[in-house]
Amino acid sequence: MAKKTTATSKYADAPVMNVLQLGGIETSVLDNGPGRDVRIAWVNTGAGLRYKVVIDRGLDIADAEYMNQSLTWLSLTGTNAPSHAYNRGMDWLRGFYGGLVVSCGPLNTGGPFSEDGHDYGLHGTHSHSRAIVESIINPDLRTGKLDMSITGLVRTARVFGPNVELRRTISSTLGEPTIRIHDRFVNCGNQPVPHCWLLHINFGYPLLEPEASTYCYSGKLTYRGDSVKWFGKRKDFRAAPKPQEAHRGTGEVFTYIDPKTDAKGMVLAGVVNRKRGFGVKIEFPKKQYPRLGNWQHWGPCGSYTGALEPMTAGVEGRPVDRQRGWLRTLEPGESIDLTCSITAASEKAELDRLLKLNK
Repeated sequence: MAKKTTATSKYADAPVMNVLQLGGIETSVLDNGPGRDVRIAWVNTGAGLRYKVVIDRGLDIADAEYMNQSLTWLSLTGTNAPSHAYNRGMDWLRGFYGGLVVSCGPLNTGGPFSEDGHDYGLHGTHSHSRAIVESIINPDLRTGKLDMSITGLVRTARVFGPNVELRRTISSTLGEPTIRIHDRFVNCGNQPVPHCWLLHINFGYPLLEPEASTYCYSGKLTYRGDSVKWFGKRKDFRAAPKPQEAHRGTGEVFTYIDPKTDAKGMVLAGVVNRKRGFGVKIEFPKKQYPRLGNWQHWGPCGSYTGALEPMTAGVEGRPVDRQRGWLRTLEPGESIDLTCSITAASEKAELDRLLKLNK
């Protein structure tokens, strides 16, 4: 849930009539191209961080910039309209616009499969689900409230089930370059349902820059497939290299991380661009997200990206999760809360803290 913040002296005497002069949330509708008629909300934190929530794509986050520098990677699909046609097989990729946060699930993360007469596509259906907006709250300097938030419902529903309701709140605080994501899932049906969830947090140039940037995380690695050649034999496997010929087309590497935590059970990870002096840190409770994924796709010609992925399940698909004991189940009426924060940083102390994770 959004934390409560009172106004500080920084804003108490600000000669401002309209708080949007400093920051806040404004909604609009895209009017051109494949995203025509898609509802969005621009969030300005007033601290150099600005991001675009795509209401009609599950309240995920597309564009994001810090001090006029992009944090994420955007694919050539652009922010397009949701389509159930992309919920089959690998067609999820046709609607994958990149973006800072693309959520995967809630019934499957990872590869497609068929089970009990039903087909489940890559990364589930959430990304192509429109949200029902419940509230948009802007800061109010007169009452001393600096928090801003957008809350909506995203339903995965079908007659006879499964019926899962997600209430998502994305919030920030005026004057702080942080995004907070609070997801509450409820099984509204009368039978148990599998629960799989993954936050695909994607990075791109200039944050992710060849020979200047590095992923930051610590913990035991479990490589996927032939990714052992990258993660197991390179000392600098976290570092952003020059574009790789082996990553043309579908070339990629991926590893699971069993992340270390602090005394409070929190995981810290992120990306730092040493040359430009800025980065992003990600924080979440390991109890909620037991594992972290690191996807790296160093493709030539602009296909240069990667992600850090807090997840409850895996990326090989639900049958594999069941075999290795990773699959969670929600009983009828049961709920689960998942939280994660994403913070843009340029202070040396914060960047050094992230870089120390790699030692």
